[in-house]
Amino acid sequence: MGRLLDVQNIEDIALGAAVLGTGGGGDPYIGKLMAIEAIRQYGPVELVTVDEVPEDAWSVAIAMMGAPTVMVEKMPGGEECVQAYKSVQSYLGKPVNYIYSIEAGGINSTIPITLAARLRLPLIDLDGMGRAFPEIQMVTHTLYGITATPFTMADEKGNSAVLSTIDNRWMETFARGIAVNMGATAHIACYAATGKQQREAAVHGTMSLAEQIGRTIREARAAHVNVTQAIQDVTNGYLIFHGKLVDIQRRTVAGFARGEAILEGIGADAGSNLKVQFQNENLIAERDGEVIATVPDLITMVEEETGEPITTEGLRYGFRVNVICMPSHPHWRTEKGIKVVGPRYFGYETDFVPVEQRFGK
Repeated sequence: MGRLLDVQNIEDIALGAAVLGTGGGGDPYIGKLMAIEAIRQYGPVELVTVDEVPEDAWSVAIAMMGAPTVMVEKMPGGEECVQAYKSVQSYLGKPVNYIYSIEAGGINSTIPITLAARLRLPLIDLDGMGRAFPEIQMVTHTLYGITATPFTMADEKGNSAVLSTIDNRWMETFARGIAVNMGATAHIACYAATGKQQREAAVHGTMSLAEQIGRTIREARAAHVNVTQAIQDVTNGYLIFHGKLVDIQRRTVAGFARGEAILEGIGADAGSNLKVQFQNENLIAERDGEVIATVPDLITMVEEETGEPITTEGLRYGFRVNVICMPSHPHWRTEKGIKVVGPRYFGYETDFVPVEQRFGK
């Protein structure tokens, strides 16, 4: 028997997941409201560890796919995730008794809670990234040969699709085009996996970590202590820049929110500039033209006083922020992991260097 998630747990998870989401994963506020309303209507959600899941029991990931910027104007309808889940179960021809989050990020850590509440199913304490990434194949399950097929999609108008592809990279190609035609966002269900597969391939404990980060931020604010330092302590992160946002370029291209943010240094960083480039998530940070952090490590911007994580669609001129870089999960630091999510995959001519090597004392 796992533990039950109530409204305060959801608040903390949404806040902490937005820190892990590196600017992506969708609006945490919208996701939080959806999950809280679902729990109020259907009751609390049971959170179980992967060790509590039988080896042959099936689970499926539920998420939103597309450009997070679109949610500023286009809200989820509520039925999309149910349709996506039912389509996967129909395709598999067997019961799917567990829900999980494919990534840590604003809305994508709370949509699975929403569905778990509505269907009265347990939620597994894990995800497929330990952070957020922009493309379908960028999950640790891919590294272990787990397929995204059947991949189901649903929009707020009632349209749905089921995809089967030869590999997960092709799934990204086809699903992205459909998501664009669904209005640049869609709800998806994918990466159906057994308990045995999850024990090997997934990033364990992500929901609990997100909750711990959110609780740490809440308590640090109440105690009027340095919130950024508290985040660093709980994530083993490093403060890599303190600055003011002086320019933001953002555009929605092929179903992604792409752009860059320019920060002007404050305090100890006065006289320097930081450029952060993103594709839904923050991917690379350059200080005065020199690369200081890259994927797969986590680059997150938080408001300097409150520690509130800021999504890429939420960045505004004049924001004063601290930029924190956190170590990625060991799965991503393997040769296979770097090939899937390293800086060169995204077109940056630089090799991955772990943050602790750059900033560790």
